[in-house]
Amino acid sequence: MLLAIDAGNTNVVFALVDAGEIRARWRIATDPRRTADEYAVWLSQLLGLEGFTMASVTAVILGTVVPRALHNLQVLSSKYFKTEAVIAGKGDADWGFQLDVDEPDNLGADRALNCIAAHARHPGDLVIIDFGTATTFDVIDFKGTYKGGIIAPGINLSLDALVTAAAKLPRIAIEAPKGNNSVIGRNTVDQMQIGIYWGYIAMIEGLVARTKAEIGRPAKVIATGGLAVLFEKHTDVFDVIEPDLTIQGLSMLWARSHSAK
Repeated sequence: MLLAIDAGNTNVVFALVDAGEIRARWRIATDPRRTADEYAVWLSQLLGLEGFTMASVTAVILGTVVPRALHNLQVLSSKYFKTEAVIAGKGDADWGFQLDVDEPDNLGADRALNCIAAHARHPGDLVIIDFGTATTFDVIDFKGTYKGGIIAPGINLSLDALVTAAAKLPRIAIEAPKGNNSVIGRNTVDQMQIGIYWGYIAMIEGLVARTKAEIGRPAKVIATGGLAVLFEKHTDVFDVIEPDLTIQGLSMLWARSHSAK
C-alpha cells in the first residue's frame, strides 16, 4: 500500500492509500525537529490500531511546504519502510500541468496537488479554496492550466493576531455566532465571533465573485481543508467540499510517476 504524506505548516497528514482508496489517515503537529525514529514509533502504533503493520507500506510519496521537515520524512521512508520516498514535484513526479504564472517554481506543493486532483475529478474552470494555515484560492482553467490565485491569512492566524495585539480581548473558539444571523454583537465575545466568522465569509464570497468575474466563464468552486465544513452551512459559494483533495493529488501523482517507469 501507498503511504501518502502531506507535510503542511500546521500539521503533517499521513494517509494509507490502497488502489486510490484512503484506508486510514492520521495527523500530527508539524515539528521539523521530529526525528524519523519518533515518526516511526507513532506510526507503528496507529497502523496497528487499524490492523496494519509497517510492512503493509510498500511505497511512499510526500509533499511538503516545510523544507526542514523533508529530510526526516525521507529517512523515515528509507529506514522503516525500506523504500525511497517519491517527492512531489521532483523527477518523474513533476506536476505535469502548465503553470501560466510569473513564478511557477514558487507554487506550494499542497496547492499543486490540489490542482491535480481537482482537475482530474471535475471538468471545466475551477476555483479551489484550501482552508489551512493560510487560506489559498487557486484557479485552473478547463484545460488544466494553472492561472494563478490568492493567498490570505488563515482564520486561525487572523484570530491569533487579533488576540495577541489586543490585550483585553479573550481567546475564543472559531464558530458561527449563536442565535440569529445578526451582525450587531451585544457583548465582546459575540462581536469577536461576528468579526471573525462573518468577516471571513464576506471575504470568501467577495473574492470568489471577483475571481469568477475575471475568469469570464462558469467556474466550479471546490473547498478543501479542515475548516471548510465550518462555513458550509452559512454560505452557498461552495459547489463541492473535497476534504482529502491533497492526499488524492499525492495518490494520483504517485500512480502517474510509477507508470512512467
